[in-house]
Amino acid sequence: MTKYIDELIEILKEFPGIGQRGAERIVFQILKWPPEKVETLGQKIKQLPDQIRTCKICGNISESEICEICSSHERDKNIICVVEEFSHIIPINKSGYKGVFHVLGGKISPLNNIEAEQLNLASLIERIKSSDITEVVLALSQDVEGQATAVYISEVLKKEDVKITTLARGIPAGADISYANSATISVAMNGRTEMNK
Repeated sequence: MTKYIDELIEILKEFPGIGQRGAERIVFQILKWPPEKVETLGQKIKQLPDQIRTCKICGNISESEICEICSSHERDKNIICVVEEFSHIIPINKSGYKGVFHVLGGKISPLNNIEAEQLNLASLIERIKSSDITEVVLALSQDVEGQATAVYISEVLKKEDVKITTLARGIPAGADISYANSATISVAMNGRTEMNK
C-alpha cells in the first residue's frame, strides 16, 4: 500500500471499534466513490468544529447555543438525566425518556487524573438551584468509576431539595451505557431507584 493510504488507515484506527481491517475497508470503499462524494465527506469533516458546539445549558452537542432538547416545549424540564458523555443521550432518548439532560463530560477516574472538579458539575448544581427540578436521574455507566461518580454526585446534592435516582440494574454491571440498547435502557429508566433516601 502507499504511504498516503497507510497514514489514512492509522487515523481511522483511532475511531472506537475500528481496527486495522475495518480502517482498510473504509479506505477501499472511499476509493470507489466518485470524487464529488469524497469531497463532500472531506468538507463535512472540515466544517465539523465550526458547525457543532456544546449547548450552554446541558452540554449536549448542538448547531445552536441551546440544543433541541433544552429548547423543546414538549420535554419535562423538572427531570434531569445526568450522563457522562453526549453520546449517551441518544440511546436514553430512544428509550422514551421525556425529561432533559446534563452532560458531565466524563466520570471521576483518579487513575486517569480526572477529578470531580474537572467535570461539568458546577452548572448542574446551578441548574438545580435556579429551576424547579424535582428529580435527578444518574444514568452513569455501571463500572467502578461510573458508580463512584454517582455516589459523589448524590452526596453533593443531598442538601438540595431534589429526588436523586439511579437506573435500575437492567444495564449489566461494568458495562458502558452507550452499548446498551433502547429496550434495556427503557427497563432501567422505568425501574430507577432513589439514592438519597
